[in-house]
Amino acid sequence: MAHVVTGGKQIPSERVSKAFPLGVHEGVAGVPDVPGAVNVSVYAPGLESVDIWYETVPGGWVSRRLDSKSAGIHHGRAEGFTPGIRYGFWGGGEPLPAAPGEFQLLLDPYGRGIDTKQDAEGRPLYFSVATKSGFDWDGDGQLHTPWRDSVIYEAHVRGQTMLNPALPEELRGTYAGMGHPATIQYLLDLGITAVELLPVHFHIDELHLRELGLTNYWGYNTLGYFAPHTGYATAIAQAAGPQAVQDEFKAMVKALHAAGLEVILDVVYNHTAEGGPNEPALCWRGLGEKVYYRHDAEGRYLDTTGCGNTLDFSEPRVVQMTLDSLRHWVREYHVDGFRFDLAPTMARDEENRFDRRHPLLVALAADPVMQDIKLIAEPWDLGPDGWQTGNFPPGWADWNDHFRDTVRDFWLEDQAALAAGKPAGSLARLGGALSGSADLFARSDRTPLSSVNLVTAHDGFTMADLTAYDHKHNYANGEDNRDGSNHNRSWNHGCEGPVDDPQIQEHRAQTARNLMATLLFSLGVPMITAGDEVGRSQHGNNNTYCQDNETAWFPWDHGNDARRMFEATARLLRLRREFLARQPYAFPDDARAAQLLWFSADGEPMSDAGWHDPSCRVLQLLLGSERGERVGLVVINGQTEPVDVVLPDMETLRASGVAAANQGQFYDLLLATSDPEGRRRGARLSGGEKDRVAANSISVYRL
Repeated sequence: MAHVVTGGKQIPSERVSKAFPLGVHEGVAGVPDVPGAVNVSVYAPGLESVDIWYETVPGGWVSRRLDSKSAGIHHGRAEGFTPGIRYGFWGGGEPLPAAPGEFQLLLDPYGRGIDTKQDAEGRPLYFSVATKSGFDWDGDGQLHTPWRDSVIYEAHVRGQTMLNPALPEELRGTYAGMGHPATIQYLLDLGITAVELLPVHFHIDELHLRELGLTNYWGYNTLGYFAPHTGYATAIAQAAGPQAVQDEFKAMVKALHAAGLEVILDVVYNHTAEGGPNEPALCWRGLGEKVYYRHDAEGRYLDTTGCGNTLDFSEPRVVQMTLDSLRHWVREYHVDGFRFDLAPTMARDEENRFDRRHPLLVALAADPVMQDIKLIAEPWDLGPDGWQTGNFPPGWADWNDHFRDTVRDFWLEDQAALAAGKPAGSLARLGGALSGSADLFARSDRTPLSSVNLVTAHDGFTMADLTAYDHKHNYANGEDNRDGSNHNRSWNHGCEGPVDDPQIQEHRAQTARNLMATLLFSLGVPMITAGDEVGRSQHGNNNTYCQDNETAWFPWDHGNDARRMFEATARLLRLRREFLARQPYAFPDDARAAQLLWFSADGEPMSDAGWHDPSCRVLQLLLGSERGERVGLVVINGQTEPVDVVLPDMETLRASGVAAANQGQFYDLLLATSDPEGRRRGARLSGGEKDRVAANSISVYRL
């Protein structure tokens, strides 16, 4: 048996290092603890041997051969390895193309920090950086806000804070700015419970964007699954290095948690920044391209993401890397949940078929670290059977594109058709959306609380632009307007883009309020896209992934129109908390805890014929419970003319089992989307009395 001398003792070589945990770690159990020595382990099935190169002093690089290997994992010990040093891997025995530090070493897939420099020709070079754990959390932990109480706010760290005049200039566009009291107070005033941050994993810009002088603003181009993106830290933290960047990120999470706001990360495990087969090897491609990435029978990249490569989740080590990364962000950064980009790709088997019992999904369900962590699927990708909304297993919530399309159809495409004298759709689909698409999620034994309802997201038109543009205007992206969706279900209300006509302006604003009210009075979990609450416009660009400028940033110079939209959204959220506070945890076991009752314009229970009659565009929805709390009545008029609606009388309500009908005799008007200044707010009407509801509007009453 071979031996190695360590600290004056003979140690068997297989005990000098271990294959697990992967990455660079001090104090690995079962390995002799020697000051300044670390255990190094990397899965590199494509290499016969692996050297680790690391910079012990500036410009002073040394290498060590990882002299143990097991099932594609190379591991060994490196001495003189301290936090803050840069390192990378190289195929053992392969000649170096340049001096260490002057060419691209292969990054550590488990590297917790990444540093960037430029080579002699101005091209970026990336290095893994050793960091240490430890942060004064002062008792902080995940908030575990119940799904039924959650309201998600999708935001971009840089874009949300870049123009905020209440922030010191050095904090704008940063993690520290996102965790600043001025930012947090705005979110609290709005009434959301969670921020869902666009990708904060370390990411880079694609070559074609660099050639156009643009950047990957959204960040869906991950290069480090364990490292926060350096570019969102303050200049001081960036200068201090990845450790300071991590601490700034943690301080942001701690501050948001202290205010009662969860932090959900948008994560991209479906592909990596290495791109197509002709682009440079930065990490996984050099370590084991054939294993990390999915290939077809002819050995070509099989792409279900549209990004040139796809990680192969039929490989155990790819599944393990994803699980280890998720646990890392939960344990080390205290994040509360994840939204998974193109999630079906992560659950494709060896035959490239989606499997709702895929090992990754089973492992997440059984993992004690991931219990009560929010898991949200973007339930589509570009592969075969790529649309899987409603098919993820219990424990997951799905972005609900059925909800999105239905609500847009009712308030935009249908209104455009009616304005042109054409027929519109019926109420049936809208009723399904308002009830949280219960049938869609019941087939996977899930409830309406598995429906993340959205009208907009980062990808596509903003809510204001849905009302102002019939066509995308993406020329600034440098692709001749070819990028982005061509079918937006939008309506410009008769004129494309900005207008001076006050009537068109008001009609657009009312439609936006209708969209927001429908979103917030539906069962399920609403997601608001940052800026929709103030009427943010991207000037018709529906694909701002490369627009790191005022086109995509949050506008803080709020005028009167923005104020009215914000106040309407905040009020809608307050009413949602009142009327939907008792959404059921389970369905159908406790379905009546969030009782939905439907009435027609004449105050009678909605008939089957009425649901499917295209000429019937008026609906009354009673939100509440059978426990006796006061309930809310939402009246929707999707017609082009005002309607005198008969509010359901108390006898009808009692016959329907509404206990509140025994306590209250009046409906108090709380909000009308046709009355943004609230001139009629507080009007009181008796059950059975008529109230006029304006064309294309929503009125909300409390019983």
